[in-house]
Amino acid sequence: MTIRVAIADDQALIRAGFAAILGTHDDIEVVAEAADGHEALDAVRGTRPDVVLMDIRMPGLDGLAATEAISADPDLAGVRVVVLTTFESDDYVVAALRAGAAGFLGKDVGPQGLAEAIRVVAAGEALLSPRATRSLIDRHLAVPIAATTDRVDERLADLTEREREVVTLVGLGLDNAQIAERLVVSPHTAKTHVNRAMAKVGARDRAQLVVLAYQTGLVQPGRTTD
Repeated sequence: MTIRVAIADDQALIRAGFAAILGTHDDIEVVAEAADGHEALDAVRGTRPDVVLMDIRMPGLDGLAATEAISADPDLAGVRVVVLTTFESDDYVVAALRAGAAGFLGKDVGPQGLAEAIRVVAAGEALLSPRATRSLIDRHLAVPIAATTDRVDERLADLTEREREVVTLVGLGLDNAQIAERLVVSPHTAKTHVNRAMAKVGARDRAQLVVLAYQTGLVQPGRTTD
């Protein structure tokens, strides 16, 4: 199945470059381009792409606001946003995830990495570059958020023991196949547990499960999958 992509960036050269790179892949089709957030929203609503490559800094409506508008629109529930920017700071990472982004990459990503990122996000996985993940965990997710402890604990209380275990493994960066191997279940069963956990905690995608896993202490900074 072809993955349909929209590109939103205020620089025409960057849009053209991304389109040219993605055009070399038979399973990816660029269906729309936009120069600002307003154009991006119109393009997404008009073409319903699977994935949007969204720049953060654009004139008028910026990429974060456009991402939030896409995430809040139930008619666009199937659209996934990858925030792609030169400003890979922890503040942007957190803001992008809170706005509903499913992925975050620096613009220095290589051609093959860009295509693979689109495939990963289109498949429903979360995607953060290694540098963004380290920054996110070290500065934000490692810090307890006392003001929201009760709310977060209440959301976790709805999960079964197995679902909490699955959220922990998602927070550690495991995909469905790896979770299935760890729990000795089928990949389909692992995916079902992940989807049920997302539904119960109100997470749009796996990126938000990662945030939840760290904020609630299911995963501690420095912990590995070993």
